[in-house]
Amino acid sequence: MGLLSLGTPLEWAEATKLAAHIRKHGIDQFLSVWRAAKDRSGDPVLWGDELEYMVVVFDPVQHTARLSLRQGEILRVLQSAHSPLFAALPAAQRPTFHPEYGRYMIESTPGEPFSASADDLLRVELDMLRRRCFAKQHLREHEVPMTVTSFPRLGATDAPFTDPALTAGGDAARSLFLPDDLINQHVRFPTLTANIRKRRGTKVRINVPIFHDTHTPRPFVDPTIPHARNTFPEDSEAALGAALPDHIYMDAMGFGMGCNCLQVTFQAANATEARRVYDQCTPLTPLFLAITAAAPIYRGYVADVDARWNVISASVDDRTNAERGTAPLRDEPKHNADTAPRRLRKSRYDSVDSYLYPGAPPEDNDMPLEMDLSVRDKLLAAGIDPLLAEHLAHLFVRDPLVIFSELVDVDNTTSMDHFENIQSTNWQTMRFKPPPLGGHIGWRVEFRPMEVQLTDFENAAFSIFVVLLSRVMLHFNTDFYMPLSLVDENMQRAQQRDAIHTQRFYFRRHWAPDAESTERIGEYTLAELFWGRDAAMPGLIPLVRRYLDELALAPEQRAELDRYIAFIGERANGTLMTTATWMRRFVHSHPQYKHDSVVSEKINYDMLCTLNKIERGELAVPDFLPPWYAERHRTMERTLGVPSL
Repeated sequence: MGLLSLGTPLEWAEATKLAAHIRKHGIDQFLSVWRAAKDRSGDPVLWGDELEYMVVVFDPVQHTARLSLRQGEILRVLQSAHSPLFAALPAAQRPTFHPEYGRYMIESTPGEPFSASADDLLRVELDMLRRRCFAKQHLREHEVPMTVTSFPRLGATDAPFTDPALTAGGDAARSLFLPDDLINQHVRFPTLTANIRKRRGTKVRINVPIFHDTHTPRPFVDPTIPHARNTFPEDSEAALGAALPDHIYMDAMGFGMGCNCLQVTFQAANATEARRVYDQCTPLTPLFLAITAAAPIYRGYVADVDARWNVISASVDDRTNAERGTAPLRDEPKHNADTAPRRLRKSRYDSVDSYLYPGAPPEDNDMPLEMDLSVRDKLLAAGIDPLLAEHLAHLFVRDPLVIFSELVDVDNTTSMDHFENIQSTNWQTMRFKPPPLGGHIGWRVEFRPMEVQLTDFENAAFSIFVVLLSRVMLHFNTDFYMPLSLVDENMQRAQQRDAIHTQRFYFRRHWAPDAESTERIGEYTLAELFWGRDAAMPGLIPLVRRYLDELALAPEQRAELDRYIAFIGERANGTLMTTATWMRRFVHSHPQYKHDSVVSEKINYDMLCTLNKIERGELAVPDFLPPWYAERHRTMERTLGVPSL
């Protein structure tokens, strides 16, 4: 969830005039934090997750599964309701629920951060299940909070996909497929949607390659695109080349920001440690995108990719034609009177472009870094080191997208609004987060690539494993540095269909610091990277187990942590399939599937019903989840004192 300030958003034409003001004062705000917290140290290891749900309405008579748009009403109930589920918890530990971009989406977070102790790690799954059970208890009959990454028929045109049914269109997105009423009605979200379109000069263009099945037309030209609509000037874009043949075409921010994900944020002891963890996590981000892949279907079509990342990247790509390199720079609109027109290689939602730790090998920072040079020079003059100054100058090359009139002039010693305006709309695989002003929170790192998983067991397993890796990096002083250009290549490979079996990933050959090697980088399967190959490259799982060996854990604690780790290993080597692979197989084997890449409303209903049964422990799928999952789930529900829901 982004910055949810209250106020009156300026029209885009007015907002563009204030871009320089926001950047200048945003950097002043960062410098206020830096001066106050640069020497802060000794903060404890704390972390938390952000877990997102889609509320799905099942109609067992009509055999439909649609998205409930009752977000506001549901959140009011969840934020005020009392439940026996929370009775035994201290008030600070009671989970919280928050809005997200889509009106069918709900985000949950733990009430207070976890530590990295075994006791706290082993609370995570139960905490996640408690949140889900609490939400279920306060939804209507046939409404279910599902942790699926993308809704398979979002934007389909042959039947409604929302409850209530809505008509596509609206002045924010001007989409051929999505209604504006799908967007969270907090003024930030429709304004953000409209301003991305206005800054870009066209609607966003998302083209995902279609999966060519036996009866999929070649070339595939989507027959459901409503070319005849003539409501907005942008309605002709699809016919004018925005929709590519052999691709699934989408045209709105909602297709990306309407996806769910799993994010983990951990607090470091100090700023330097946070920067080291940021760097060491960055090469791992594509691996965790691949192993959590859960999004193979869009607009009712089976795609030839398994993950959401490029969809979200394109959904918020506000670059102009000139910035994208499809028009001469001389044609660039003068959004910023203070900056010269420039090419921008990436969307503002993409992978990391620079390492931050002072010891990062300079040759591995091999990405061209577009920067606002005035920001860089100001930071350098204030004593910020070049790597951090260039990182911030790279973020601040972007325009602020939403400016509230009430927040134009603020006190830079007490407010971070202008800094967060830029920071929170640079959505990268990792995020380096300074402490809030005047708070008790320290320097943090956010790990952002993972797709949300179907069950609380899976989401807990991945969260716990990432947290343990953050400890391993520091404890063993690992060295995962590699050229960022190869990390980018890995991000593309991670999204490919069945990447666990079909792709190899660039990675450093020797993981010990200062290891001598004539060949630094090799190509490996996920199984090799997680399980290891030799002493030089021991594997992520053996490293985590070695770290746990050095802790004074009770046997039952170690057994439970090993259960999570073993699950991660079985996903990595393909023993257990990803959610994306399961969904593909379900569609392929459905009796109504015509092998034409089309996911009908009935197939969608049956698939989501089956996923719901799997999550509840009512249906065992031993090549997807461990065979003991169902009994474990029922045991945890009994622990919470609730009947199986």
